[in-house]
Amino acid sequence: MAQEHTTSLRQRLRYRFDHLVAGGTTTLIGWLALACLAVVVPASAVLVWADRSAPATLSGRLTAVWVSVGQTLKIGGAVGPPLYVLASVALALVALLFVSTLVSLITTGINRRIMSLRLGHSTVLEAGHTVVLGWSDQIFPVAAELVAANANQRRSAIAVLAPKDKVEMEEELSGRVADRGRTRIICRNGSTTDPAELVRVSPRTAKAVLVLPPGGTAGDAHVVKTLLALNAAVPEGGGSVVVAAVREARHHVTARLAAGPGGHVLCVDDIVARLLVQTAREPGLSLVYQELLDYAGDEFYTVAAGDLAGRTFGEALLSFATSCVVGLLHAGGRVRLNPDPGRTLGPGDRIIVISQDDDTAVPVDAACCVDEEAIVTVRPAAGRPERLLLLGWNRRAPFVVDQLDQYVSPGSALDVVALDEGAGNSCAATARRRLEVAFHGGDITDPRVLAKLDVPSYDSVIVIGEAGPADTGTAALSPADPEESLADDRTLVTLLHLRAIAEASRAELSLTTEMSDDGNRLLAPAREGADFIVSGRLISLLMTQISESPYLAEVFEELFDAEGSEFHLKPAADYVRAGREVPFATFVESARRRRECAVGYRLRARAATGPAYGLRINPDKRERVRLSAEDWLIVLAES
Repeated sequence: MAQEHTTSLRQRLRYRFDHLVAGGTTTLIGWLALACLAVVVPASAVLVWADRSAPATLSGRLTAVWVSVGQTLKIGGAVGPPLYVLASVALALVALLFVSTLVSLITTGINRRIMSLRLGHSTVLEAGHTVVLGWSDQIFPVAAELVAANANQRRSAIAVLAPKDKVEMEEELSGRVADRGRTRIICRNGSTTDPAELVRVSPRTAKAVLVLPPGGTAGDAHVVKTLLALNAAVPEGGGSVVVAAVREARHHVTARLAAGPGGHVLCVDDIVARLLVQTAREPGLSLVYQELLDYAGDEFYTVAAGDLAGRTFGEALLSFATSCVVGLLHAGGRVRLNPDPGRTLGPGDRIIVISQDDDTAVPVDAACCVDEEAIVTVRPAAGRPERLLLLGWNRRAPFVVDQLDQYVSPGSALDVVALDEGAGNSCAATARRRLEVAFHGGDITDPRVLAKLDVPSYDSVIVIGEAGPADTGTAALSPADPEESLADDRTLVTLLHLRAIAEASRAELSLTTEMSDDGNRLLAPAREGADFIVSGRLISLLMTQISESPYLAEVFEELFDAEGSEFHLKPAADYVRAGREVPFATFVESARRRRECAVGYRLRARAATGPAYGLRINPDKRERVRLSAEDWLIVLAES
């Protein structure tokens, strides 16, 4: 009962207080004044009566009480004639009113400014910084790579503009990009398609502007609008490098027009399709690109020809002991990968190298390390027809099929298994020169469908994301792009069944998998070192590399093109006698004689379990290595 009475009393007091507050400002001030007087007057009387030095008369003590109350409430407490006392109290109240109003105005102004800063509406006053427009999962690898790229800079900044709460952006970036070194990440709230709000991140003074493609079907249109808004915000173009990405190939031309002649626009569908095909035919190639695209290992750099001007490109190959020479950047800005070894270097040329950092690309001659007796001459093996399997179908699948037709030898066959009936029509509608395509309807997540295919008999298997049937129960996992999330889920299920097939047949499948989310790659039931093309992370790395070094746009364009030079993993025994320990310069010289650039190797014995999966990019040319007949040499060569 006592507890119920206490609860009831508390509720009544709370109700009366709520009623008092609802009475308005005047009522609230009146009650506060009465409450103060109810506390201050008795307390002042106690103090006066307890003071031994207080006046002995009642009037004197009452006067002392008045003085104590006046000083406590800051209303003067003057003593004298009534008119004098009233005047002093009036002046004190007026002063209190004005001071309170002034403090309130100052507090309001400060709070308004704090709220403005919290909303992220202030202008970033930076120069030489990197601007990132938009917000998606790609922001995290982009920010991490930019931080790594600026690790040797004394002062660097990244400004992010997105229609998202500033504090939320900062908290998410802090959780995903914890180690920032000396790089500051500044977030601002605003629409990326409004020129007036774009100026908040100062794109005019930035060294680079990256436009991220948002998720959803309207993402490409948003990228185009952002590029147009950027042109309006910086009409003269400024000096910044503009890098953007669109998902669908049909929007690529439009985005390039919006970006202008100095902009670089990547097409996700086209690049992913090309890499899927290259990696399917060269297992382990995805690891090579991963090593070259992130800033954790070796990357592309350029160095001036210097004393090498007038000498040949072939001589330059062995002139950098700690870097791998792969091409030339001519004075006019044109890039040439793997040029003829007899080509003479001009004084204005820059040499494209793969190196650990820009300060490690130092000329150190390694020609004296070549072991001529170990070099072998093997005629390149003639191409043979291949038997390929494509599991799944999406908007990128037609590009994959077309790219395969450019790479494979005549007489090759491709079996396509997918739910999409339109895939069969697409396969039958196009005439191809080298590739015979057959469509088989079926659910790639159904083990019965996979069991009928004799998967181990194929030379290579490609698994791409497929949205699947009408069951969209998992779509809510990714509100930004539920279709891609569902496709990754189905891919994981398919990989699980493929692993069971490989274990049952005791065969090692040559498997290349496309995924949208890098987090799903970590969940994939596949062997260590397997080939994954993660579209989101891949495009993020490419955009970051091009923003730091614009010439790389042309480098990657040639690498991904079937007509140019690209990376290959070839038997090491075709270059140097198997099992013989020689300086790596010997492999470089042997590759040079075949008009190729050797950039590294991969050990088969460590491909599944060893560090870096047996991959070694840019070894010191003076380093002695022993490669067996089962190991691979990584070379840059024409297809």
